Amino acid sequence: MFADMTEQQAKEKILELTAEYCRTYRQPKTYHDGDRIAYASRVYDEAEMVNLVDSALEFWLTSGRYTEEFERNFAAFLGVKYCALVNSGSSANLNAFMALTSPLLGERAVKRGDEVITVAAGFPTTVAPMIQYGAIPVFVDVTIPQYNIDVTLLEQAVSPKTKAVMIAHTLGNPFDLTAVKHFCDKHKLWLIEDNCDALGSKYLYEGEERYTGTVGDIGTSSFYPPHHMTMGEGGAVYTSNPLLNRIIRSFRDWGRDCVCPPGHDNLCGHRFDKQYGTLPLGYDHKYVYSHFGYNLKATDLQAAIGCAQLEKFPSFIARRRHNFDRLKAVLTPAADKLILPEPCAGSQPSWFGFLITCQSAQAREKLIIALESANIQTRMLFAGNLLRHPCFDQMRESGEGYRVVGKLKNTDIITSQTFWVGVYPGMTDEMIDKMAAVILVNCD
Repeated sequence: MFADMTEQQAKEKILELTAEYCRTYRQPKTYHDGDRIAYASRVYDEAEMVNLVDSALEFWLTSGRYTEEFERNFAAFLGVKYCALVNSGSSANLNAFMALTSPLLGERAVKRGDEVITVAAGFPTTVAPMIQYGAIPVFVDVTIPQYNIDVTLLEQAVSPKTKAVMIAHTLGNPFDLTAVKHFCDKHKLWLIEDNCDALGSKYLYEGEERYTGTVGDIGTSSFYPPHHMTMGEGGAVYTSNPLLNRIIRSFRDWGRDCVCPPGHDNLCGHRFDKQYGTLPLGYDHKYVYSHFGYNLKATDLQAAIGCAQLEKFPSFIARRRHNFDRLKAVLTPAADKLILPEPCAGSQPSWFGFLITCQSAQAREKLIIALESANIQTRMLFAGNLLRHPCFDQMRESGEGYRVVGKLKNTDIITSQTFWVGVYPGMTDEMIDKMAAVILVNCD
């Protein structure tokens, strides 16, 4: 087929056939009553597949031109100055937290034994980097039905050792950014917004509508398949602080001091003529390490998918809001039996899921069994109370390594009585109505 073609012509033919293949064999299936309703799924078309094959044909398997395009466009979408693409949302949280430990931050650097305020009701990778580094997570309770940090407890949580606040926007619902950011400013604390479950959510901060993840010092995102947009695997760390960006990229890229991207050398023009530490004068800057870092980069194959997803993203946000609003409207008559989710004041959530709190653990069990029996997928609010999990056994027994402020009453209610169903953009009205019907019939 390719014998009479130039390489460019052959590439164009392959991409044309790829698009045709996707249109023929990868169209969304029509929903029929009784079909599986997943809590989340990928939504894509030929654009993602063409980009993926285009990147594969180029065979640049590490970060490259698609990575640069995605970082530039994603930062522009959010309204921040810098974005670093990484290989997962968990890596994004690790990268963001470790950036705060850099000696380049002087007195504000997080050191082992310093405290970081967070919550136990969420996904463990918000907390894991603190514990792995040797910082002390300080857990406070959350509110229901917002499922976010109870800001009235912040002043009780702060101590002379407190250096940062690191919390997530729960399932798309922003936490009270005004209260949290003012608290951080008052006590000169860093704020990391774990935005992995809330990409596209907006919050009215000091009269300006901002995307979540952009009010704090650092924001993080995940592009795992169930999330708001996907690369399969992937994540991002973003900031408008140039020093933090430099540190973030260093930790992401093995901890090196050099900022040259893969395939490029000596962009600074001083690769062999500077003094670093006690190394010999002129030691190759490409192999000078300013931090104990990692290799957390994503591949251009992933970034290629992300570039196509980003173009669709506004429509994804709109559909998530539509699905959430439709489900809540239908379930409102059951508000005396179920606690339905409420958005944070001043916010426009890009909902990741629809949280429901039942009146008892038995009522939740009955409702979940009914939904799963009807082929409708359900999920817990991740860890529920993280402190009750086996990973905390040693610390719980010793009473060291973390601190709890007050009682985690609502966190425990969530653990025993709360679950959620999906509202992802591939859901149709028929699927939403089916979920609602099963919930209404089986709620107590």
